[in-house]
Amino acid sequence: MKQSNMVKNLGFSCIIAAFFTIEVQAQDTLRLDFRQAVDLALEANVDYQLQSNNLEVLEVAKKSAFLSHFPNANINSSFSQQSGQQFQQIEGEIVVTNVKNEVVNAGLNMNMPLFNSGRRILDTQSAKLALEAGEKGLERANQQIVFDVAQRYLQVLLDQELLRISQENLENQKEQLRQIEGFVEAGLRTISDQYNQQSEVARLESVAVDAELQLQNDLWRLSEYLQLEPGVMPLLQAVDPRSESLRFSDMGMPELYDLAQRNRVDRVQQELLVDSFQKDMKAIKAMYYPRIGAFYNYNTFFTSLDDRNLQDQLLKVYPQNTIGLNLSIPIFNNFQNKLEVTRSKVAYKNQVLQKESVDRQIYQDVKLAHQNYLAALKKHKNTDVQVLAALEAKNAVSERFRLGISNFVDLATANQQLVAAQADQAQAIYTLFFQDVLMQYALGTLEIVD
Repeated sequence: MKQSNMVKNLGFSCIIAAFFTIEVQAQDTLRLDFRQAVDLALEANVDYQLQSNNLEVLEVAKKSAFLSHFPNANINSSFSQQSGQQFQQIEGEIVVTNVKNEVVNAGLNMNMPLFNSGRRILDTQSAKLALEAGEKGLERANQQIVFDVAQRYLQVLLDQELLRISQENLENQKEQLRQIEGFVEAGLRTISDQYNQQSEVARLESVAVDAELQLQNDLWRLSEYLQLEPGVMPLLQAVDPRSESLRFSDMGMPELYDLAQRNRVDRVQQELLVDSFQKDMKAIKAMYYPRIGAFYNYNTFFTSLDDRNLQDQLLKVYPQNTIGLNLSIPIFNNFQNKLEVTRSKVAYKNQVLQKESVDRQIYQDVKLAHQNYLAALKKHKNTDVQVLAALEAKNAVSERFRLGISNFVDLATANQQLVAAQADQAQAIYTLFFQDVLMQYALGTLEIVD
């Protein structure tokens, strides 16, 4: 009865494994390396695209602020028809007639500020700083996406490695089961050892199924982040998790923090925004002071009451040219200027607080990343020793079991310890690689390297 249940469990596990295999084969696969995955994420990420679109507005705002130093010009024209009493001056007298009068008006207006307490200069500088800050923000958003993709990408590769270990262990235990069956037939082992090994193989079947399920879940998470088409699963190119993972092992916290201060683009972005908001505040304060501007107006018109043709009236008879200066002295405008200045002042203060918060966050990011990196480094070294010791123990127990000196419990325990050590080692290797990526992200040096 016990053996029958084991056979059922084995059959059930095989059916589940076959189901996963068929499902993967039925899906479309897309071969991706890390750079291609990042490119897809950049195209699919809404926040990144929004920041990229906002950058276009900042570029136009910079051009607009620069062009504000030049005159603005407008052409205006209108056509109207008047019916009823019309006043005309004929030979020194005003004559009133009841006729229709068709009138065409045309004009050119030009205005240029000459003095506004430096507002144009401050607006130009502020727009330039805002554009630079937007570029830095987009660069940091790029690093964020690289980090997010790396996290999901490495998790899938780790799942594949853990699945490989579980499948390899399963095959080894199946081979061990065949050997024990031979020993039982030869009378060298009891039937209980065969049953125990069958139970162990069934358990490892379930472990392999769980590993396959975890891999499928993480693949779906990655494909969802990349916004792949439904039914399309990524087939990832492997990376070397041991490459350059020890670059920060000899660096201390002061050196790392100084590196982050110089490289974190979000810190540079906040500094640029502080300067931009400060100049905005000064520019708005200029509204308190008098302003001087120059203007030029050219106006002419045509009337049907005049017998002369359209060209003569518009170009020779009725043109008027006006040129002059205007002076505007603000006295009282219902506290509108005061309101705008207050808003800009509060915006500047809030931006200073935001910069201080980012400075604190940078230190916390570097500190946490450094601690996790050192812990991952220690675990990596420990798992190397752990695997070596477990392998030696497994070989020794296997030999003793073959000679009939050790029992099945010792063999199973040694094998489980070896598999656990191998899984811990794979986890440690990829964790250290990811902590290296996290350290680069915290330092602001994260980029895609072929």
